[in-house]
Amino acid sequence: MVGRPPKYKTVEELQTKIDEYFNEGVKVRKILVGKPPSQETIELPVPTITGLAIYLGFESRQSFYDYQEKEQFTYTIKRARLFIENDYEEQLQYGTVTGAIFALKNMGWIDKQEIDNTHKGDLNIISLGQGKDPNETNK
Repeated sequence: MVGRPPKYKTVEELQTKIDEYFNEGVKVRKILVGKPPSQETIELPVPTITGLAIYLGFESRQSFYDYQEKEQFTYTIKRARLFIENDYEEQLQYGTVTGAIFALKNMGWIDKQEIDNTHKGDLNIISLGQGKDPNETNK
């Protein structure tokens, strides 16, 4: 065997550590909500790919992504990434969205409008005439 031994030997071991991250390892950000005088501070969890990679003991995001290429860990890593992607998507519903948009674009989301002008099948062309009353008969 070449290289370093695998960090996680079983899917269960990796999943336990991922669950631990989402339950107790995610950093929390304090934000102010509301207007004075009823303004209050709330805490929001901020899960990130790098935060998860660090918590799992990887030395880089790439090492974390490489684990996804190992067949037995593919589903587990993809699902963990999906939880983080979901958090960014939820951020689009409130507050400042610029960071969430940037993160989602890096996760493969596309921010562009596409128009499909290819049409398969027959076209029905209806001539509406030139302002003539369709009920009027030709004279």
